[in-house]
Amino acid sequence: MVHRRRGRDGRGSDNGVSNMAATRKKVTVRQKYGLHARPAASFVKLARKFEAEIILEKNSERVDGKSIMGVMMLAISRGETVYLEADGPDGERACEQLKSFLENGTLD
Repeated sequence: MVHRRRGRDGRGSDNGVSNMAATRKKVTVRQKYGLHARPAASFVKLARKFEAEIILEKNSERVDGKSIMGVMMLAISRGETVYLEADGPDGERACEQLKSFLENGTLD
């Protein structure tokens, strides 16, 4: 379960104003063996390069995409559909690169 720090506006900002919209993408995982230990670690390593908060969701279960335990807990297999959400200044770029990783196993 993911818990966000809430600001005065209740949406996660500390200054009462949220000026960034989260980027959300539906992704079908094409990694040969899904997100088992090694690809999950690579996903987390990539996610941690971004300032944006990364959320990975499967069957309404949402986890921190920067947490190896969270990502592995989802037990994502090849062919499954997940949602990827990135909220922050580099969220769009994060979503695109992580989506490419899940679909192709590459960073392009």
